[in-house]
Amino acid sequence: MPNNDRKTVIGKISYTNAWPLFYYVDPGKLDFPAEMVTEVPAVLNEGMKKGNIQIGAISSFSYAEAADRLLLLPDLSVSADGEVKSILLFSRGPVETLAGGTIALTNTSATSVNLLKILMQKALGGSPAYITMEPDLEAMMESADAALLIGDNAIRASWHNRDYHVTDLSKWWKEWTGYSMTFAVWAVNRGAAAERPGDMADIAALFEDSKRRSLSDLRPIVNAAVSTIGGTEPYWKGYFTNLCYDFDDRKREGLRLYFKYAYELGLLSQDVVPELWSDTIRMQVKE
Repeated sequence: MPNNDRKTVIGKISYTNAWPLFYYVDPGKLDFPAEMVTEVPAVLNEGMKKGNIQIGAISSFSYAEAADRLLLLPDLSVSADGEVKSILLFSRGPVETLAGGTIALTNTSATSVNLLKILMQKALGGSPAYITMEPDLEAMMESADAALLIGDNAIRASWHNRDYHVTDLSKWWKEWTGYSMTFAVWAVNRGAAAERPGDMADIAALFEDSKRRSLSDLRPIVNAAVSTIGGTEPYWKGYFTNLCYDFDDRKREGLRLYFKYAYELGLLSQDVVPELWSDTIRMQVKE
């Protein structure tokens, strides 16, 4: 838990799917020392678990692993109600052919990896072998029958794909369960929330403001994605418009189901019920 004379660390996901919630976040606007670190989910997840990062984005599965140390910020997530376009399974044949095959997994996030395991076992009744590799599609396919890529790696691979079947895991989850899938949540360290609720509320307000401003005019983010990642303006406008950035009751129910299945398969050590940081506390702080 940081002291008042130490910088508060804000965790920022490097993937484009989270840009709207970070694009206008400037820690320099806060009246206390704070800095934002940008990393892939796996690095942020460890920082949040250990308490080196006090507030920010974390993959949904990693939140569940550290739920006793974290609280979720209301109305902030990266979710998809159907296809997500950046959590993709590439395979030589249809997904039904993979039940007893070998699947190469990306090493950059746990949420999508475990979503795949849930779908393969519970939805398909399969039991494939898994190997973990760096996110390089061709190298992965040399060693396996299918490859799971996420984020910008998945997007780039989908642009150039000519050879493989592509299964969007979020679309598969929606078709199977009827629920949206939440891939990332925004969380605060319980100690930081208890000791400095005002500071944490100020940071949460920056996220909310960034979401509002971004979604009211996506053009700056679309242009940044084109110049940074590549692709076209229509692609990125469709990509960001397709994603959901709120975290309403229905999305929490979908995430709760994901946690339930993960627990049943032994992927989580306990059945996690998402716990929100109380809006009442935050309102009292701002008064």
